[in-house]
Amino acid sequence: MSTSQRRLSIAAASGVGLLFLSACTTGPGTSPAPTSTTASSEQRIEDARPDLPEGRVIGVGTVLDVGGDVQLCMGAIMESSPPQCDGVPVDGWSWDDVEGRESSGETTWGAYAVYATYDGERLTNTDPPIMLALFDPIAPEDPTDGVDGTTPPGELSRIQDDISARLGDEAVTLRTDRGYVWLDVVWDDGTIQDAADAEYGDGVVIVTSTLREID
Repeated sequence: MSTSQRRLSIAAASGVGLLFLSACTTGPGTSPAPTSTTASSEQRIEDARPDLPEGRVIGVGTVLDVGGDVQLCMGAIMESSPPQCDGVPVDGWSWDDVEGRESSGETTWGAYAVYATYDGERLTNTDPPIMLALFDPIAPEDPTDGVDGTTPPGELSRIQDDISARLGDEAVTLRTDRGYVWLDVVWDDGTIQDAADAEYGDGVVIVTSTLREID
């Protein structure tokens, strides 16, 4: 399996732990963010446009339905009552015969593995969801092969700030750990990873796609 393919693996097991976190990213640093001087405009991370998946994808997270507007949240969830989050809109969702949901007022939510197609902006549900309590995810491969990164912490913090400022909410989660900046996005086929490598160098930013193609 190629490096880009390995980086497409969704961290499904860790996704379960994200469901009810009030925050999951490290705060921005105080040092000035770096600017790229070597990457061409089409290689810049905010301009990277992955090819869309041709078949179904699976996403793991919280399905939040507020008055009929349904979204799948694969990042942080605010621990309010009812919970709040920003996610990917979901079309074709029905709560009929779906167990594990909770409701408060006009809001209904639950934690599921969702099967869908993805058009770059919205998901369209294709199959009955699976409650996360019953979901047996495939353990993701470690794209670093267990080797810690060598980028200094101060530089990682500056890169994290730079990515946060440029991607905004396109970054599902963004954190530093084990000598890397870890960037989770909704979907990547390796294109965003290649752009990150072109801007910051190989082995500095690890990009993970939260949606995983299954067809």
